[in-house]
Parts: sequence; structure tokens; C-alpha cells
Amino acid sequence: MKALPTLCILQGLLTGAFAQTPVIPSSEVQIKTAVLAAPADKRDGATVYGYTTKNEFVVLRKGTNEMVCLADDPTQKGLSVSCYHKDLDPFMERGRVLKKEGKKPGEVLAVREQEVKAKKLNMPEHPTTLFSYTAKDEDYTPATGEVKNGYLRYVVYIPYATAESTGLPLKPEAPGMPWIMDPGTHRAHIMINPPTPTTASH
Repeated sequence: MKALPTLCILQGLLTGAFAQTPVIPSSEVQIKTAVLAAPADKRDGATVYGYTTKNEFVVLRKGTNEMVCLADDPTQKGLSVSCYHKDLDPFMERGRVLKKEGKKPGEVLAVREQEVKAKKLNMPEHPTTLFSYTAKDEDYTPATGEVKNGYLRYVVYIPYATAESTGLPLKPEAPGMPWIMDPGTHRAHIMINPPTPTTASH
């Protein structure tokens, strides 16, 4: 009879382990949702990175244009996908590697800053755009790729730009107003967060 509590504990641990195993959507669903971040005329030709059934990060589709899209991370709640200009790929790839190594956001920023200055990591010399599309957990169905109430925001990278060189403020003064983040660094970028019905009413 004493074995019963132990058995229950083991069952509970196994159930918890299975519950934490991410469900990987099909490649078709990953591509379908990843390209939602891209402009409509760029979606069909975009390169798409996503996940295998073993949760390995790979190229799901080789594209024909300048857009690169990242599928949703199945280990995280909700939907979060992005698309960016291919010239940003070395910068983005380096960030993924450093994150996988356990580096914190501040450390990632410092390492890439040093590598860009040392000419070990190339950043585009021209403005390049990233599009980010998100949805809450209750508004996203991974099995089918159906999304409701998605939110799209924009990031324009301009390495080493400043508030003075662009004329932009360091924070938005009205909903949807562009502003500059991380000015004076390799990842200086213009943030554009369109107002939602909630922010617009405030």
C-alpha cells in the first residue's frame, strides 16, 4: 500500500513533463502565420525559419525576395512572429546564438556592439525594417494557424542614429508616434507602434 503515493507522484511528474512538451504546428501553419508580419506583396516570396517536430530551428522555406520571416516559438504562449529585411539576418542570427548560449538581453547588446565596432559583425549601412505581429494566447489556434485581433508594429533600424540626427523624440508623445530607441548604438532603431482601440481612447 505504501507504493501508491510514490506511484501517484511519478504519474504527476510524467503528466507535468508531457504537459510542458511544446506542440509544434505543421510547417504549413508555421509559414502561414509567420508571413502575417510581412507586407502582403512580400509574403509569397519570403524565406521562413521555423521548427521541426524535434523543435529544431531550421529554414522551412527558401524565399525569392528580400524578406526573412521567423515562425512563432512553440514554447511561448500566444503568437509572436516577425519579418525583416535579409540584410539584418547576420545581426538577428548572432542574437539567436547568444541567447541560446544563455546571454541576457544586456549582454547580447554589449557583445554585438563590440563585434560591430570590431567589424566582426556587419550591420546594414542603409535603413532596414522589421515587422512584428503578435496575438494573445486566447486569440491564436496553433493547430490551424487561425489568428484574431493580431497587432502589427514596425521597427526601422538605422545604426548609430540619434535623436539629433533624426529629429525623433526618445519616447512617443502620442499613440502611434514614431520615436528612436537605443540611439547612438549599432541597434538604434525607430519604433512605430500603431495605436490600439484602448490606447487611442486615452
